[in-house]
Amino acid sequence: MDLDVFFTGRELSRRLFETVRAAVEEAGPAEMRISKSQIAFRRRRGFAWVWLPAMYLRRSNTAPLVLSLALPCHDPSPRWKQIVEPAPGRYMHHLEIYATDEIDDQVRMWLKQAWESAG
Repeated sequence: MDLDVFFTGRELSRRLFETVRAAVEEAGPAEMRISKSQIAFRRRRGFAWVWLPAMYLRRSNTAPLVLSLALPCHDPSPRWKQIVEPAPGRYMHHLEIYATDEIDDQVRMWLKQAWESAG
């Protein structure tokens, strides 16, 4: 699958994704993998995933994009929609994104931290 197919009919989601992708590139080199359900960024292991809630939820008020980051510790920011610990010492943080300006310095710092921990 390619990006055009993944984002068909979802122009805002695509713009938000491009802003996230630029922030990932600022963090450092990473492999991008596109599947039917998500786009993953990897180093030695995955550190960031982008997905579209509208693909799974029937509500009309879903976020156009969710960024999920694997961090080595629980981050206390109230910006996170959800945080889970799927394995000891690996915390998945889910951030709903509605506008490009939400991908700010704090999100770039989290991306860099996730990137570093995946190396």
